[in-house]
Amino acid sequence: MPVCDACGNDYDKAFQLKIKNETYTFDSFECAIKMVAPHCEHCDVPIIGHGLEQDGRMFCCAHCAKRADVVGLRDRVGLQSS
Repeated sequence: MPVCDACGNDYDKAFQLKIKNETYTFDSFECAIKMVAPHCEHCDVPIIGHGLEQDGRMFCCAHCAKRADVVGLRDRVGLQSS
């Protein structure tokens, strides 16, 4: 059976994820997120949405960017329906 690269679990329903030229095997999205998702520079939470980036620095939200003294970033504001 395939073995998860993050936790070592043998699992018959494991899946592979290719990023650039690297191939990873995971038994769950939880392990995939833990191992390959970028992490917020301020609070270290895995960024599983779009996040915010400036000069190669990644943040989960504008609040964390501001706390890290990064200016000019803001969270996306959704469109309101009429």
